[in-house]
Amino acid sequence: MANEFKRWQCKTVKEALKLRRVIVISGARQTGKTTLSQQVMPKNGDYRSLDDTDMLNFAVSDPKGFVINKTETMVIDEIQKAPQLVPEIKLAVDRNSQPGQYLLTGSANILTLPAISESLAGRVKYSRLRPLTVGETLNKKPVFLEHAFNRDFPGKITGFNKEAIIDLAFRGGYPEAVTIENQKHRKDWHMDYLQAIIERDLKDIANIRRQDVLKSLFGILASWSAKFMDVTQITTTLPINKITLDSYINTLVSMFMFEKVSPWLKTDYERVGKRSKFYAADTGIMTSLLGWNQKEVFMNQDRCGKLTGTFVFQELAALVDLDNQYNLFQYRDRTDREIDFIIEREDGALLGIEVKAGHSVSKSDFAPQEWFAANIIKNKQPYTGLVVYSGDRTIPFAENMLAVPIAALWTA
Repeated sequence: MANEFKRWQCKTVKEALKLRRVIVISGARQTGKTTLSQQVMPKNGDYRSLDDTDMLNFAVSDPKGFVINKTETMVIDEIQKAPQLVPEIKLAVDRNSQPGQYLLTGSANILTLPAISESLAGRVKYSRLRPLTVGETLNKKPVFLEHAFNRDFPGKITGFNKEAIIDLAFRGGYPEAVTIENQKHRKDWHMDYLQAIIERDLKDIANIRRQDVLKSLFGILASWSAKFMDVTQITTTLPINKITLDSYINTLVSMFMFEKVSPWLKTDYERVGKRSKFYAADTGIMTSLLGWNQKEVFMNQDRCGKLTGTFVFQELAALVDLDNQYNLFQYRDRTDREIDFIIEREDGALLGIEVKAGHSVSKSDFAPQEWFAANIIKNKQPYTGLVVYSGDRTIPFAENMLAVPIAALWTA
């Protein structure tokens, strides 16, 4: 269960409770937000879940009375169910500057909800809780980015070959699903979870009438993971127009089921592509939606590449979330030179990461990054280039260019 795993965000949230009046933990349902909030809540805190019908009725009928806080911290779980509470919380914390008064959790990005807008600006710390990383399941520290920028990796990392990495990706990161060994039973959990999202949770944040279309859309979007999505192609397979499709996609992004990675646009603006890259937020959900099995994916180069790229994104995104000094991008120019991920540190240093599902790496795998460093960065910013792969050795290929095992994401 979720409380068996120590979450990296626990330290971040505890620190925020000492500094900010309001803390918001956002993330998809079943990622462990409730467990995390109960772990960091002070002993005299007041926990209130809006999944409780009586609590929800209280919040909706008397929002001003609901937010009266006589404890050190009031936890309000699933805040998106009663967005009318947020203006009352704003008034309360404007009258009292004591930090840690409210800890809110939400299964949707509350900044996208019309009733909330930015009324908590300057008073709130936002924390994203993603599905479990492999490092969290193994109780490892989140040190990959530090080691990557320092180019400091072990010479060899064993125990995580291609087959093992695919197995980790199929498990995904939902705490309950991770512990299910049987692949069929795990798929059943994933599909029941999605059904509950469609039938229950979507009504809290969006007026989506076509549930049949939405079910199909989940699978279509999963197939676009790790790609630059073409909405025009999707409209040819679904009976909805582009405006409605965009609305549905944005809703699923706001519910943390899918994500977009923005392009790196700092220089050579005319050359660089402006499109975001699209990712499923959990590889376990993704493989269940697509009906894949592990043996088939192992032998299929395209599917293995898509799955591995999405898996590495999920691990990297969780690491970036922990520290405000990092930002995650991707790069593709108009001649199709592409770097899967670029992480920019606040001092301007750049880390490029190319993902390769196979066991071997060649010098040609570094060509886009070498070109980028020579022609775009031009030695004006420190640049480190990695190719992460399913082998077990760290191999230097050129100055500041390394092949690194994917397992370094959670073991280095």
